[in-house]
Amino acid sequence: MDTSTAVRQRIPELCAQRGITVNRLATRSGVTQSTVNNIISGRNHSATVATIKKLCDGLDITLRDFFDTPVFDALEQEIR
Repeated sequence: MDTSTAVRQRIPELCAQRGITVNRLATRSGVTQSTVNNIISGRNHSATVATIKKLCDGLDITLRDFFDTPVFDALEQEIR
């Protein structure tokens, strides 16, 4: 799994844990709905740390919380 895939899986997972929709997250975080949808659908392969931080703010979590999952621990190296 690559970083982009891990990020796109993590966002809906966190929304489900908090009982909010992805659209509600977009509103709460100030990130456009199209940007969030593009990240989740895989059309955007390079979500910035600033965007992820805004999503974390909308989820009321830290960046550490966002990345604190075994999926990110097991990522394959992307520089070859």
